[in-house]
Amino acid sequence: MSINPFFQRLGLIIGADGLEKISRTGVLVFGAGGVGSWAAEALVRSGIGKIGIIDFDTVCESNVNRQVQATTLTLGLHKAETLKKRLLEINPACEVTAWNEEFCRDNAGRFGIEKASYVIDAIDPLNQKLDLIETSCAAGVRLFSSMGMARRMDPTRIKRAEIWNTRGCPLARLVRQGLRKRGFSGSFTVVYSDEKLPMRGDTSGGEEAETCRAKKIINGSAVTVTACAGMILASLVLRDITGTL
Repeated sequence: MSINPFFQRLGLIIGADGLEKISRTGVLVFGAGGVGSWAAEALVRSGIGKIGIIDFDTVCESNVNRQVQATTLTLGLHKAETLKKRLLEINPACEVTAWNEEFCRDNAGRFGIEKASYVIDAIDPLNQKLDLIETSCAAGVRLFSSMGMARRMDPTRIKRAEIWNTRGCPLARLVRQGLRKRGFSGSFTVVYSDEKLPMRGDTSGGEEAETCRAKKIINGSAVTVTACAGMILASLVLRDITGTL
């Protein structure tokens, strides 16, 4: 079987069979921000055959420091649609679908979660995150979820674990608590950081000025951390597909 020259270097590692498995796989990425956008790009650059991007937001100035589709030319455009355009420029043969919507329990049936091979959870709001986790696990889909990556500067503190084994991540603690209250007894793999967070208000990484939309708190974020988390999520998918996880 001939190897697409776009993915020749990856093929030298995983072989033509590995590339073929990746090309037959569909992934849904919920959240096209500082984590999800890089995960999506890494998957498409690795030959994924089908990918869905779900994000209701538009690109604003404060996204430029960490989101792959955010540039001075894309301000005001939908994140999902803008990322779709970029992904198709990388690999026109990839089947890319963009939903300019916010995931919630009421619209969970719109995205074909039960038909996907993998779900990447890179959304922030806790209730939607819990809904996505429950929906994906109930559908029997392999889920990889990102925990909190804001207010951190050290990507070497990023780790992989089952949700119940995470330590030192405030968001992971809230997710565990929320799942217990819902009676959830399953498990799934997460990417999290155990880096100690600075006190809120510190100039070293606390709150930043509000620039996009109404929020009670806007946390600082560094691309060196969020992009690494996205790359690790994509790696988990790719290694699971090829049996090297």
